[in-house]
Amino acid sequence: MEQKSAFESFELDVNEDIRSFLKETSKWTSFISIIGFVGIGLMVIGGILVGFFSGLSEIPENTAYGVGYSAGVGMFYLIIALVYFFPILYLFKFSKKMKSALALNNNEDFKMAFLNLKSHYKFMGIFIIVIITLYILIFIGAIVSASIF
Repeated sequence: MEQKSAFESFELDVNEDIRSFLKETSKWTSFISIIGFVGIGLMVIGGILVGFFSGLSEIPENTAYGVGYSAGVGMFYLIIALVYFFPILYLFKFSKKMKSALALNNNEDFKMAFLNLKSHYKFMGIFIIVIITLYILIFIGAIVSASIF
């Protein structure tokens, strides 16, 4: 006979207070994700416009603010928009699934809501680790560069 661990037999009590907290949280995450999608859209439009208008520029390409620089800025905006899209999507999915779970008492939607929230925080955690690592590498590069010159 298979014996359950203490954790497996433990059930959470999602009472009315917790339901109201989750409902309010889903409203805020919905708002934040919609604003995030608008921001992503503006970044994509901005990146495309900067890339497009850099091709129309009459500034010589060998200057600091020439065509190559502008196209690079446009591409940077598009890359940042792509990276920013995934955590916002996870947050949006959390919001929708949580609202559905609370309205219909659906355990599967409840589970999927928290799966999306976990994915959101996991993505953000990995992103922060990557950014901190880049900062450390840039700092070390600056020290090495300064010591050479």
